[in-house]
Amino acid sequence: MNAQTPNLVDRFVDHYGGLKAQLPGAGLGWLGRLRDDGIAAFRASGMPTAKTEDWRYTNLRAMTKSAFQPAGADGVPAPVAVDSGAAHRLVFVNGHFRPDLSHAGNLPAGARLRPLSLALEDRPDLLESHLGRLLLTDDASLIALNMAMMRDGYVLQLDAGVRVDDPIEMLFIASAAAGPVHFHPRGLILLEEGSAATVVEDHVGQSGSYFSNCATEIDIGTAASLRHYKLQDEAPGAFHTHATLAKLGHDARYESFVLSVGAALSRHEIRVAMAGEGAACRIDGAYLAAGSQHVTNRTLVDHLAPAASSSQVYKGVLDDSSQAAFLGTIKVWPDAQMTDGHQLNKAILLSDKAEIDTKPELLIHADDVKCSHGATAGELDGDALFYLRSRGIAEAEARGMLIDAFLGDVIDRISFSVVRDAYRERAAAWMTGRARETEQ
Repeated sequence: MNAQTPNLVDRFVDHYGGLKAQLPGAGLGWLGRLRDDGIAAFRASGMPTAKTEDWRYTNLRAMTKSAFQPAGADGVPAPVAVDSGAAHRLVFVNGHFRPDLSHAGNLPAGARLRPLSLALEDRPDLLESHLGRLLLTDDASLIALNMAMMRDGYVLQLDAGVRVDDPIEMLFIASAAAGPVHFHPRGLILLEEGSAATVVEDHVGQSGSYFSNCATEIDIGTAASLRHYKLQDEAPGAFHTHATLAKLGHDARYESFVLSVGAALSRHEIRVAMAGEGAACRIDGAYLAAGSQHVTNRTLVDHLAPAASSSQVYKGVLDDSSQAAFLGTIKVWPDAQMTDGHQLNKAILLSDKAEIDTKPELLIHADDVKCSHGATAGELDGDALFYLRSRGIAEAEARGMLIDAFLGDVIDRISFSVVRDAYRERAAAWMTGRARETEQ
């Protein structure tokens, strides 16, 4: 066990013991074993520390200052203005499903969208075959903790050939006004052959200090396609971790984008197993941080089959004493000939105190491949800034224009226009806020 955080580990283990009988699916033997295995793995590993290479730049010690309690379903007021107009939407408050704020809409035949808690009642056979099969717990203690403590989340299943045209929104709202809480949402997406969907996740916070520890498993079948977008805009005192594992079949397609702007500390980890020949994925992201915020992006694209392609572009803007880390790995196995994999991370530092740590990595075990990686970090282009100022543009506006152009390159890679426009607006709002603080 990690000697630095025994109290936090013991606290979570104790909470599991008190909640085990009350968690959804408590009567299912297979699920009980998964939960017990998860808490045992978490107790053995403890909280991740810098001694683990994957967590080298992510320091969780600040979490020990909060006496987190399990988030209850009572005492949380109904959020205001949650209606985004989405045709299909599930809403969760502090990890608990809110049917009064949700509507699945008129999904086509062969498409099923359910909160995890209800799916454990309706389709335990389906979940037994898939839940916990992709996100293994032997090397990731927070995933193991999620496996043990998950109370709710979502399950999306599409039969072969089913296409859902309208986006499916998952809205996770957090509030810790009554004291620090922890919750562990779980997502499961299963797309059978030739199906297609767009999933949009919004993780937003209202107040207080809380720990949102999320995990998502995605299985994309032959020639199926998933667009998966996530906004992390948690409260300023929040801690947010999210691990996603996607498995791609033959000719499957996966597009992911993560926009991180909130939380005191956030970490998004995505692992993609390119298991089918001809599979393709695009994993992109943008991150904006100020104050003492920390954001980590960890990616691993595992090329297991031939003729697959992957592309990663992450861009960040850091101000004040904020810190960020990008750890990206492309791994090509011997059978994965004709792999095409590329990775790029760029960051702009708006302050001398801001910091970016980048660790790109290529692990190539095949000889017929095209792979590359790159990373750059620096200040805004002084010549471009001078040019704009010489045209009568105020400095704050000129800086905003340059940052917008910098982030626009990656945000414009989002293929779904509604999300693309929304994320550009959110990034612009962040820049406007920074400009106002600078003027004061």
